[in-house]
Amino acid sequence: MLTFYLLQEQKKYVEEFMNKVSRSFALVTPCLEEPLDAFMSTAYLIFRVADNIEDCQQPFEWQQTRFVEFKQLLQEPALASKILSSWSLEDWTGLNPDETQLMSLESGLMLWQIYALLPDVVKEIIRRWVCTMVEGIEQLLDNQQEPFVVIRNGVRILAEENDYRRYCYFAAGTVGQMGTELAIDHYRFSTDIAKSLLAHSGTCGQALQRTNIVKDFPEDLANGICYLPNVWMQEVDDLPLLLKGAPKDWTQKVLNNVMAEINNSVSYVMHIPYEAVGYRLASLMCLLPAYQTLLSAAQQHDKLFTPNHQVKISRSCFSKCMDDAKLMVRDNNALLEYSQKLQTAVEEAFG
Repeated sequence: MLTFYLLQEQKKYVEEFMNKVSRSFALVTPCLEEPLDAFMSTAYLIFRVADNIEDCQQPFEWQQTRFVEFKQLLQEPALASKILSSWSLEDWTGLNPDETQLMSLESGLMLWQIYALLPDVVKEIIRRWVCTMVEGIEQLLDNQQEPFVVIRNGVRILAEENDYRRYCYFAAGTVGQMGTELAIDHYRFSTDIAKSLLAHSGTCGQALQRTNIVKDFPEDLANGICYLPNVWMQEVDDLPLLLKGAPKDWTQKVLNNVMAEINNSVSYVMHIPYEAVGYRLASLMCLLPAYQTLLSAAQQHDKLFTPNHQVKISRSCFSKCMDDAKLMVRDNNALLEYSQKLQTAVEEAFG
Protein backbone atom coordinates (compact mmCIF):
# COMPACT_ATOMS: atom_id res chain seq x y z
CA MET A 1 0.00 0.00 0.00
CA LEU A 2 1.41 3.35 -1.03
CA THR A 3 2.10 6.10 1.49
CA PHE A 4 0.79 9.31 -0.01
CA TYR A 5 -1.10 12.23 1.47
CA LEU A 6 -2.42 15.47 0.09
CA LEU A 7 -1.61 18.71 1.86
CA GLN A 8 -4.57 20.50 3.43
CA GLU A 9 -4.64 23.09 0.65
CA GLN A 10 -4.63 20.34 -1.96
CA LYS A 11 -7.41 18.44 -0.19
CA LYS A 12 -9.51 21.59 -0.10
CA TYR A 13 -8.93 22.14 -3.82
CA VAL A 14 -9.95 18.58 -4.74
CA GLU A 15 -13.05 18.70 -2.54
CA GLU A 16 -14.07 22.07 -3.97
CA PHE A 17 -13.82 21.00 -7.60
CA MET A 18 -15.33 17.57 -7.03
CA ASN A 19 -18.38 19.31 -5.61
CA LYS A 20 -18.43 21.73 -8.53
CA VAL A 21 -18.29 19.13 -11.30
CA SER A 22 -20.10 16.19 -9.66
CA ARG A 23 -21.78 16.49 -6.29
CA SER A 24 -22.87 12.86 -6.30
CA PHE A 25 -19.39 11.48 -7.01
CA ALA A 26 -17.99 13.95 -4.48
CA LEU A 27 -19.90 11.94 -1.85
CA VAL A 28 -18.43 8.67 -3.08
CA THR A 29 -14.67 9.23 -3.01
CA PRO A 30 -14.47 10.08 0.73
CA CYS A 31 -15.61 6.50 1.40
CA LEU A 32 -12.32 5.26 -0.02
CA GLU A 33 -9.33 4.68 2.20
CA GLU A 34 -6.27 6.93 1.89
CA PRO A 35 -4.51 7.35 -0.44
CA LEU A 36 -6.95 5.69 -2.88
CA ASP A 37 -9.43 8.53 -2.30
CA ALA A 38 -6.86 11.09 -3.46
CA PHE A 39 -5.92 9.00 -6.52
CA MET A 40 -9.53 8.48 -7.58
CA SER A 41 -10.52 12.11 -7.06
CA THR A 42 -7.53 13.41 -9.01
CA ALA A 43 -8.17 10.93 -11.80
CA TYR A 44 -11.86 11.85 -11.95
CA LEU A 45 -11.05 15.55 -12.34
CA ILE A 46 -8.59 14.77 -15.11
CA PHE A 47 -11.24 12.73 -16.90
CA ARG A 48 -13.50 15.77 -16.58
CA VAL A 49 -10.90 17.92 -18.32
CA ALA A 50 -11.16 15.53 -21.28
CA ASP A 51 -14.97 15.71 -21.10
CA ASN A 52 -14.77 19.51 -21.17
CA ILE A 53 -12.77 19.47 -24.40
CA GLU A 54 -15.36 17.13 -25.93
CA ASP A 55 -18.30 19.23 -24.69
CA CYS A 56 -16.87 22.55 -25.83
CA GLN A 57 -18.78 23.83 -28.86
CA GLN A 58 -15.79 24.33 -31.08
CA PRO A 59 -14.80 22.80 -34.46
CA PHE A 60 -13.27 19.32 -34.50
CA GLU A 61 -9.85 20.68 -35.51
CA TRP A 62 -9.82 22.97 -32.46
CA GLN A 63 -10.73 20.06 -30.21
CA GLN A 64 -8.01 17.92 -31.76
CA THR A 65 -5.42 20.57 -30.92
CA ARG A 66 -6.63 20.74 -27.32
CA PHE A 67 -6.47 16.94 -27.03
CA VAL A 68 -2.87 16.97 -28.26
CA GLU A 69 -2.04 19.50 -25.54
CA PHE A 70 -4.02 17.49 -22.98
CA LYS A 71 -2.02 14.35 -23.75
CA GLN A 72 1.16 16.40 -23.37
CA LEU A 73 -0.01 17.35 -19.88
CA LEU A 74 -0.58 13.70 -19.02
CA GLN A 75 2.96 12.91 -20.10
CA GLU A 76 4.64 16.07 -18.80
CA PRO A 77 2.55 17.85 -16.13
CA ALA A 78 5.38 20.38 -15.75
CA LEU A 79 4.01 21.95 -18.96
CA ALA A 80 0.81 22.91 -17.12
CA SER A 81 1.65 26.61 -16.67
CA LYS A 82 2.41 27.05 -20.36
CA ILE A 83 -0.56 25.07 -21.71
CA LEU A 84 -3.09 26.41 -19.21
CA SER A 85 -1.95 29.97 -19.92
CA SER A 86 -2.87 29.32 -23.55
CA TRP A 87 -6.15 27.63 -22.60
CA SER A 88 -7.10 30.65 -20.48
CA LEU A 89 -7.24 32.70 -23.70
CA GLU A 90 -9.44 30.20 -25.54
CA ASP A 91 -13.21 30.39 -25.91
CA TRP A 92 -14.74 27.50 -23.96
CA THR A 93 -18.28 28.01 -25.27
CA GLY A 94 -20.66 25.34 -24.07
CA LEU A 95 -19.08 24.88 -20.65
CA ASN A 96 -20.54 26.24 -17.43
CA PRO A 97 -18.41 28.58 -15.27
CA ASP A 98 -17.15 25.80 -12.99
CA GLU A 99 -16.08 23.66 -15.96
CA THR A 100 -14.39 26.65 -17.57
CA GLN A 101 -12.48 27.32 -14.34
CA LEU A 102 -10.95 23.86 -14.46
CA MET A 103 -9.46 24.70 -17.87
CA SER A 104 -7.80 27.92 -16.70
CA LEU A 105 -4.34 28.65 -15.33
CA GLU A 106 -5.72 30.22 -12.17
CA SER A 107 -7.95 27.31 -11.14
CA GLY A 108 -6.59 24.38 -13.14
CA LEU A 109 -2.90 24.53 -12.29
CA MET A 110 -3.15 22.85 -8.90
CA LEU A 111 -4.83 19.79 -10.41
CA TRP A 112 -1.80 19.14 -12.58
CA GLN A 113 0.56 19.91 -9.70
CA ILE A 114 -1.20 17.22 -7.66
CA TYR A 115 -1.10 14.82 -10.61
CA ALA A 116 2.66 15.38 -10.92
CA LEU A 117 3.14 14.29 -7.31
CA LEU A 118 1.32 10.96 -7.70
CA PRO A 119 3.39 7.77 -7.59
CA ASP A 120 4.60 6.69 -11.01
CA VAL A 121 2.49 3.54 -11.06
CA VAL A 122 -0.65 5.58 -10.35
CA LYS A 123 0.18 8.17 -13.01
CA GLU A 124 0.75 5.39 -15.55
CA ILE A 125 -2.67 3.83 -14.85
CA ILE A 126 -4.44 7.18 -15.08
CA ARG A 127 -2.56 8.26 -18.21
CA ARG A 128 -3.19 4.99 -20.04
CA TRP A 129 -6.94 4.92 -19.46
CA VAL A 130 -7.49 8.65 -19.97
CA CYS A 131 -5.67 8.37 -23.30
CA THR A 132 -7.89 5.44 -24.26
CA MET A 133 -10.93 7.57 -23.45
CA VAL A 134 -9.58 10.49 -25.51
CA GLU A 135 -8.95 8.22 -28.49
CA GLY A 136 -12.60 7.16 -28.34
CA ILE A 137 -13.84 10.73 -28.06
CA GLU A 138 -11.77 11.75 -31.07
CA GLN A 139 -13.27 8.91 -33.06
CA LEU A 140 -16.76 10.08 -32.11
CA LEU A 141 -16.00 13.63 -33.16
CA ASP A 142 -14.50 12.47 -36.46
CA ASN A 143 -17.31 11.35 -38.75
CA GLN A 144 -14.90 9.10 -40.66
CA GLN A 145 -14.14 6.82 -37.70
CA GLU A 146 -16.02 4.45 -35.41
CA PRO A 147 -18.16 4.95 -33.44
CA PHE A 148 -20.06 6.29 -36.42
CA VAL A 149 -22.62 9.06 -36.19
CA VAL A 150 -25.26 10.33 -38.57
CA ILE A 151 -26.36 13.95 -38.68
CA ARG A 152 -30.02 14.78 -39.15
CA ASN A 153 -31.66 18.13 -38.56
CA GLY A 154 -28.45 19.37 -36.97
CA VAL A 155 -28.36 16.52 -34.42
CA ARG A 156 -25.44 14.11 -34.21
CA ILE A 157 -26.82 10.62 -33.56
CA LEU A 158 -24.86 7.45 -32.90
CA ALA A 159 -25.63 5.24 -35.87
CA GLU A 160 -25.80 1.61 -34.74
CA GLU A 161 -26.13 -0.32 -31.49
CA ASN A 162 -22.44 -1.18 -31.69
CA ASP A 163 -21.61 2.54 -31.91
CA TYR A 164 -23.70 3.09 -28.77
CA ARG A 165 -21.83 0.30 -26.97
CA ARG A 166 -18.44 1.61 -28.10
CA TYR A 167 -19.29 5.14 -27.00
CA CYS A 168 -20.36 3.99 -23.53
CA TYR A 169 -17.13 2.02 -23.24
CA PHE A 170 -14.91 4.93 -24.26
CA ALA A 171 -16.81 7.51 -22.21
CA ALA A 172 -17.22 5.51 -19.01
CA GLY A 173 -16.02 1.92 -19.27
CA THR A 174 -12.49 3.28 -19.35
CA VAL A 175 -13.13 5.03 -16.03
CA GLY A 176 -14.25 1.74 -14.51
CA GLN A 177 -11.18 -0.05 -15.79
CA MET A 178 -8.92 2.65 -14.43
CA GLY A 179 -10.62 2.53 -11.04
CA THR A 180 -10.29 -1.24 -10.93
CA GLU A 181 -6.56 -1.12 -11.63
CA LEU A 182 -6.07 1.55 -8.95
CA ALA A 183 -8.00 -0.61 -6.47
CA ILE A 184 -6.02 -3.73 -7.37
CA ASP A 185 -2.79 -1.83 -6.77
CA HIS A 186 -4.02 -0.25 -3.54
CA TYR A 187 -5.42 -3.39 -1.88
CA ARG A 188 -2.83 -5.76 -3.36
CA PHE A 189 -5.55 -8.16 -4.52
CA SER A 190 -4.51 -11.67 -5.44
CA THR A 191 -4.03 -12.60 -9.08
CA ASP A 192 -7.32 -14.54 -9.15
CA ILE A 193 -9.33 -11.69 -7.63
CA ALA A 194 -7.68 -9.17 -9.92
CA LYS A 195 -8.50 -11.33 -12.95
CA SER A 196 -12.18 -11.60 -11.92
CA LEU A 197 -12.49 -7.86 -11.36
CA LEU A 198 -10.75 -6.94 -14.61
CA ALA A 199 -13.12 -9.20 -16.53
CA HIS A 200 -16.05 -7.03 -15.39
CA SER A 201 -14.24 -3.75 -14.82
CA GLY A 202 -16.04 -1.62 -17.42
CA THR A 203 -19.55 -2.44 -16.28
CA CYS A 204 -20.09 0.08 -13.47
CA GLY A 205 -18.98 3.05 -15.54
CA GLN A 206 -21.02 1.94 -18.53
CA ALA A 207 -24.09 1.38 -16.35
CA LEU A 208 -23.86 4.94 -15.03
CA GLN A 209 -23.29 6.27 -18.56
CA ARG A 210 -26.36 4.53 -19.95
CA THR A 211 -28.41 5.71 -17.00
CA ASN A 212 -27.30 9.29 -17.62
CA ILE A 213 -28.03 9.01 -21.35
CA VAL A 214 -31.68 8.32 -20.51
CA LYS A 215 -31.77 10.87 -17.69
CA ASP A 216 -30.19 13.69 -19.71
CA PHE A 217 -31.83 12.95 -23.08
CA PRO A 218 -33.54 16.37 -23.55
CA GLU A 219 -30.45 18.32 -22.46
CA ASP A 220 -28.22 16.37 -24.83
CA LEU A 221 -30.73 16.85 -27.64
CA ALA A 222 -30.72 20.61 -27.01
CA ASN A 223 -26.93 20.49 -27.38
CA GLY A 224 -27.27 18.76 -30.74
CA ILE A 225 -26.38 15.20 -29.71
CA CYS A 226 -28.33 11.95 -29.27
CA TYR A 227 -26.49 8.98 -27.80
CA LEU A 228 -29.30 6.46 -28.29
CA PRO A 229 -28.63 4.82 -31.68
CA ASN A 230 -30.26 5.95 -34.90
CA VAL A 231 -31.48 2.42 -35.66
CA TRP A 232 -33.60 2.59 -32.49
CA MET A 233 -34.95 6.01 -33.45
CA GLN A 234 -36.01 4.70 -36.85
CA GLU A 235 -38.07 1.99 -35.14
CA VAL A 236 -40.40 4.70 -33.77
CA ASP A 237 -40.28 7.19 -36.66
CA ASP A 238 -37.91 9.53 -34.77
CA LEU A 239 -40.61 10.55 -32.28
CA PRO A 240 -38.13 10.85 -29.36
CA LEU A 241 -35.96 13.20 -31.43
CA LEU A 242 -38.99 15.47 -31.73
CA LEU A 243 -39.80 15.05 -28.02
CA LYS A 244 -43.12 13.53 -29.02
CA GLY A 245 -42.77 10.54 -26.74
CA ALA A 246 -42.41 6.89 -27.67
CA PRO A 247 -44.45 3.67 -27.56
CA LYS A 248 -44.33 1.90 -24.21
CA ASP A 249 -42.65 -1.22 -25.57
CA TRP A 250 -39.87 0.86 -27.15
CA THR A 251 -39.29 2.81 -23.94
CA GLN A 252 -39.20 -0.45 -22.00
CA LYS A 253 -36.62 -1.80 -24.46
CA VAL A 254 -34.39 1.25 -23.84
CA LEU A 255 -34.67 0.92 -20.06
CA ASN A 256 -34.11 -2.86 -20.18
CA ASN A 257 -30.86 -2.16 -22.02
CA VAL A 258 -29.76 0.04 -19.12
CA MET A 259 -30.97 -2.52 -16.58
CA ALA A 260 -28.85 -5.25 -18.18
CA GLU A 261 -25.70 -3.16 -17.70
CA ILE A 262 -26.62 -2.30 -14.11
CA ASN A 263 -27.12 -6.00 -13.42
CA ASN A 264 -23.66 -6.69 -14.82
CA SER A 265 -22.36 -4.16 -12.30
CA VAL A 266 -23.84 -6.23 -9.49
CA SER A 267 -21.64 -9.14 -10.57
CA TYR A 268 -18.65 -6.81 -10.50
CA VAL A 269 -19.35 -5.57 -6.97
CA MET A 270 -19.89 -9.11 -5.73
CA HIS A 271 -16.35 -9.97 -6.83
CA ILE A 272 -14.88 -7.17 -4.68
CA PRO A 273 -13.59 -8.77 -1.45
CA TYR A 274 -15.39 -7.78 1.74
CA GLU A 275 -12.15 -6.52 3.26
CA ALA A 276 -11.94 -3.82 0.58
CA VAL A 277 -14.65 -1.97 2.49
CA GLY A 278 -14.06 1.48 1.05
CA TYR A 279 -14.05 0.35 -2.58
CA ARG A 280 -17.13 -1.85 -2.13
CA LEU A 281 -18.98 0.99 -0.43
CA ALA A 282 -18.01 3.50 -3.11
CA SER A 283 -19.10 1.08 -5.85
CA LEU A 284 -22.45 0.48 -4.15
CA MET A 285 -22.97 4.22 -3.71
CA CYS A 286 -22.72 4.53 -7.50
CA LEU A 287 -24.79 1.44 -8.29
CA LEU A 288 -27.84 1.90 -6.04
CA PRO A 289 -28.74 5.45 -7.22
CA ALA A 290 -28.52 4.14 -10.81
CA TYR A 291 -31.11 1.47 -9.95
CA GLN A 292 -33.37 4.08 -8.34
CA THR A 293 -32.97 6.48 -11.27
CA LEU A 294 -34.00 3.71 -13.65
CA LEU A 295 -37.02 2.92 -11.47
CA SER A 296 -37.98 6.59 -11.47
CA ALA A 297 -37.80 6.60 -15.28
CA ALA A 298 -39.95 3.47 -15.50
CA GLN A 299 -42.57 4.90 -13.15
CA GLN A 300 -43.04 7.90 -15.45
CA HIS A 301 -42.44 6.13 -18.75
CA ASP A 302 -45.34 7.95 -20.41
CA LYS A 303 -43.49 11.27 -19.93
CA LEU A 304 -40.12 10.10 -21.21
CA PHE A 305 -38.87 11.62 -24.48
CA THR A 306 -41.43 14.42 -24.23
CA PRO A 307 -41.07 18.06 -23.08
CA ASN A 308 -41.96 16.71 -19.60
CA HIS A 309 -39.05 14.27 -19.58
CA GLN A 310 -37.42 14.72 -16.17
CA VAL A 311 -35.71 11.84 -14.41
CA LYS A 312 -34.16 12.65 -11.08
CA ILE A 313 -34.24 10.96 -7.70
CA SER A 314 -34.93 13.00 -4.60
CA ARG A 315 -32.36 13.82 -1.94
CA SER A 316 -34.17 11.54 0.48
CA CYS A 317 -34.00 8.69 -2.05
CA PHE A 318 -30.29 9.34 -2.55
CA SER A 319 -29.75 9.32 1.23
CA LYS A 320 -31.63 6.02 1.46
CA CYS A 321 -29.29 4.61 -1.20
CA MET A 322 -26.33 5.62 0.96
CA ASP A 323 -27.84 3.88 3.99
CA ASP A 324 -28.66 0.76 1.98
CA ALA A 325 -25.11 0.66 0.59
CA LYS A 326 -23.72 0.56 4.12
CA LEU A 327 -26.02 -2.32 5.02
CA MET A 328 -24.90 -4.52 2.11
CA VAL A 329 -21.21 -3.58 2.03
CA ARG A 330 -20.43 -6.98 3.56
CA ASP A 331 -23.51 -8.86 2.36
CA ASN A 332 -23.72 -10.09 -1.22
CA ASN A 333 -27.02 -11.84 -0.52
CA ALA A 334 -28.57 -8.51 0.46
CA LEU A 335 -27.22 -6.98 -2.75
CA LEU A 336 -28.77 -9.75 -4.85
CA GLU A 337 -32.10 -9.35 -3.06
CA TYR A 338 -32.02 -5.59 -3.67
CA SER A 339 -31.20 -6.12 -7.34
CA GLN A 340 -34.04 -8.59 -7.85
CA LYS A 341 -36.49 -6.33 -6.04
CA LEU A 342 -35.61 -3.35 -8.25
CA GLN A 343 -35.87 -5.43 -11.43
CA THR A 344 -39.34 -6.55 -10.40
CA ALA A 345 -40.38 -2.97 -9.56
CA VAL A 346 -39.25 -1.74 -12.99
CA GLU A 347 -41.19 -4.50 -14.73
CA GLU A 348 -44.31 -3.73 -12.69
CA ALA A 349 -44.06 -0.03 -13.57
CA PHE A 350 -44.74 -0.97 -17.18
CA GLY A 351 -47.78 -3.00 -16.19
